[in-house]
Amino acid sequence: MTTEDTVITRRDGRVGRILLNRPKALNALDLDMIHALSRALLAWRDEPHVHAVVIEGAGDRAFCAGGDIRALRDGQLSGNRAAVDAFFTEEYALNLLIADYPKPYIALIDGFCMGGGIGVSVHSPHRVATEHAMFAMPETAIGFFPDIGATYFLPRLPGQLGVYLGLTGLRTTGADAVYAGFATHYTPRAQLPALSAALAEQGLAALAQFAAPLPPFTLAADRAAIDHCFGADSVPEIMRRLEAEDGAWTGPVVKAMRQVSPSALAWTLKALRRGADLTLKQALAAEFALTKTAMVHPDFAEGVRAMVVDKDRQPKWQPARIEDVDPVSIDAMFG
Repeated sequence: MTTEDTVITRRDGRVGRILLNRPKALNALDLDMIHALSRALLAWRDEPHVHAVVIEGAGDRAFCAGGDIRALRDGQLSGNRAAVDAFFTEEYALNLLIADYPKPYIALIDGFCMGGGIGVSVHSPHRVATEHAMFAMPETAIGFFPDIGATYFLPRLPGQLGVYLGLTGLRTTGADAVYAGFATHYTPRAQLPALSAALAEQGLAALAQFAAPLPPFTLAADRAAIDHCFGADSVPEIMRRLEAEDGAWTGPVVKAMRQVSPSALAWTLKALRRGADLTLKQALAAEFALTKTAMVHPDFAEGVRAMVVDKDRQPKWQPARIEDVDPVSIDAMFG
């Protein structure tokens, strides 16, 4: 067993186990945790006695609630861009390592799974969600954009669900995560310890054994309307379509989009449309380039201040209205 405080790795029968062990911080990733994850995966990649890897989060509140956004803001504001670049470089390399891993990598997701937590789960073909799992990409609320390969996988979710979730930051919970594409299996929380133990004995066969029937998709009735609204070519046109819809579902969506950074909505939509035609490796490279221009925009520092640092939840966006975002300035961010 190896204990590195916030990441615990050990061999258990046929599997290598990774426990994200920072429960008070909702298992949010920092650079040391990213390094520990990469070291474990590289060590087990060619180890013949390790047939698969299982990753879980400590506690019952979160699998992993994202990355250390406060530290990234501090680095950007202090001019320490080298530290910011190091974080993204290592995190994105880990995302690609998981996607290309030659052995089964199984994420058992219970509680919050946001941002960087999605990055260490969604790139694997084996992702189990419980009824308490909650997935979200809330980056537009901090003046950023869904990264960790999200510009690759969100456009590949059914219809326009990925654009809908990427722009609004709204949550997908429980079995809905399977329908949406964040998870591949649904297992009740009460069965998760037994599933985890069975994976060490039976391997991937345990996933089917513990999979529970899916309840209906709560967004099923609204799928066609979501696809119509979020299939638009611009954020203002998405808003026009939403405001013309009669469904009850549009109220929370319009409210969410009016609260987040208008500029972040614009560059996120452009990044998602572009990502539909990229490989994961290309998308991660494009995201890395976009971090450099998006974080210079005042909305990033202001968004993290309002949501994470001061927590007053009263960001002052520049500009304040979706309709006032200059498309030319957004295009310039992409080089």
